Amino acid sequence: MTTTNTKPSVSFWVIAIIALIWNLMGASAYIFQAFITDEQIAALPEEQKASFLIEYPAWYTALFALAVFVGVLACIFLLLKKKTAYHLFLISGICAIIQQGYLLTTIALPSVIMPVMIIVISLFLIWYSKKCAQDGILN
Repeated sequence: MTTTNTKPSVSFWVIAIIALIWNLMGASAYIFQAFITDEQIAALPEEQKASFLIEYPAWYTALFALAVFVGVLACIFLLLKKKTAYHLFLISGICAIIQQGYLLTTIALPSVIMPVMIIVISLFLIWYSKKCAQDGILN
């Protein structure tokens, strides 16, 4: 079995690094949400306090954790040019789409921008990693 190893373009590295930063921001948001104390919530502005007082189902929180941490791992595999990145982006994307889809059913219209953006970026990263694998960039 022979594998072709195509040299990645500059855009590959830019997209992979931006994707890693994006997923690290998601992971930090999860960690912040998971470990925020009651005193820290009390110090927040009123409009931010409300979002921390909402009780989400356990499955929603689990999907949030899976989406961001598997997403970070997927980005690392993408930077290492491994085909496993596609499968990890697929898992991360499915988790993010279910989680954000649920969130879209519970929020007001002006707040839909971020959930929609998360879904679009998840779908893009799935497509892009699959394309990179097909193009021989990932081995």
